[in-house]
Amino acid sequence: MASSVIQNWNPENDTFWKKEGHSVAQRNLWLSIPALTLAFAIWMVWSVVVVNLPNVGFKFNTNQLFLLASLPALCGATLRIFYSFAVPIFGGRRWTAISTASLLAPAIGIGWAVQHPDTPFEVFILLALLCGFGGGNFASSMSNISFFFPKAQKGTALGLNAGLGNLGVSLVQFVVPLVITAGVFGAMGGDAQTVTKAGKTAQLWLQNAGYVWVPFIALSALAAWFGMNDLADAKASFADQAVIFKRKHNWLMCWLYLGTFGSFIGYSAGFPLLIKSQFPGVNALSYAWMGPLVGALVRPVGGWLSDKLGGARVTFWNFVAMIVGVLAVLKFLPSHGQGGDFHGFLVAFLFLFATSGIGNGSTFRMIPLIFLTERQREASGKGAAAQEQAVKDANKEAAAVLGFSSAVGAYGGFFIPKSYGSSITLTGGPEAALYCFVAFYVTCVLVTWWYYSRKNAPMPC
Repeated sequence: MASSVIQNWNPENDTFWKKEGHSVAQRNLWLSIPALTLAFAIWMVWSVVVVNLPNVGFKFNTNQLFLLASLPALCGATLRIFYSFAVPIFGGRRWTAISTASLLAPAIGIGWAVQHPDTPFEVFILLALLCGFGGGNFASSMSNISFFFPKAQKGTALGLNAGLGNLGVSLVQFVVPLVITAGVFGAMGGDAQTVTKAGKTAQLWLQNAGYVWVPFIALSALAAWFGMNDLADAKASFADQAVIFKRKHNWLMCWLYLGTFGSFIGYSAGFPLLIKSQFPGVNALSYAWMGPLVGALVRPVGGWLSDKLGGARVTFWNFVAMIVGVLAVLKFLPSHGQGGDFHGFLVAFLFLFATSGIGNGSTFRMIPLIFLTERQREASGKGAAAQEQAVKDANKEAAAVLGFSSAVGAYGGFFIPKSYGSSITLTGGPEAALYCFVAFYVTCVLVTWWYYSRKNAPMPC
């Protein structure tokens, strides 16, 4: 579709940006956002489904349920490594449409599997891994959007794309508990499952947890195919992009993004089961959606604050706040099943979600500036042509790093819920896991301060 390919794109040119660049960039952004929202919904749907599997007759233990909740993140994080480099190779429009359509496989598969109580655990493992397609989409989506906007607006644009995309986590944890209580699709959706709890009988349509997303995924994929653009200037081979593996700041930002986005997605995946295991008298699904909602909504704020105050400064103080948040969670947890304050625990965790969201925005604001500064330093004194090439190289490298760091960060979605499960199995509670998170955040504070935020830092941003 030749008309969908833009041959020349220069958002740093004010005349070009005002005349045509802004409107094209906005259109691509607002078609990208719903596709990414659906990707997050499919990625995190297991966080809700696993809570209901025992209710409809599946005999899985707590550690198996935490494993199912964590596997989509493991697969999604791994896929992000490959998705990071997809947009410059295949084109943003083409890849967005294809990767969005791929979400149909796990959505339909979940709807089928939960209706059959004899479905083996191995099949659920496969479906949980397929949900990782949704996690992979984030890397390519952020890489794609980064090409469209000038550096002065990248923080806000990437914050909007990621923040409103992250709403898919909260959306799935809010919508699924509602749609599984009714036969939304009539006879086409299959029969209800009978649930007996506390002497009361009710009906659930757990298959709706997958089926409800199918029409929206199809529409979003079509909208991306017919409404988005490929940028010829963004074309690059894998070899061109692989230079990031030699860049020190790629690995440093991967570490920091593991602390921000890894926390957001890990806390999101494990929050419902953590509530259920530590406060069994509380309906976990009545509260679990709140955390991802807060984290998603404040992510654009993190990008905006960083545009105004500097990404490194916001990131530094944000990690300090995350340490305080984990210590507060520890204070309100029950000890060996006794005591605890659920409302204090909830407020502390909402604070953690908020800081993870702000950190998501601030770290992604840092990446384009770091690589632009680094390439411009190398081209200093070599003439206008070298400076222009430096900007193009920086954009390609930054896009690849945005995607690759999101891949590393997404492993937090596996390690955090798995850490809860292992900690509970070995020690009787999640405290050991939480203390490990505090130690990790301390390293993030030190890395941010030394390389980016202190006076005379080697790469201020």
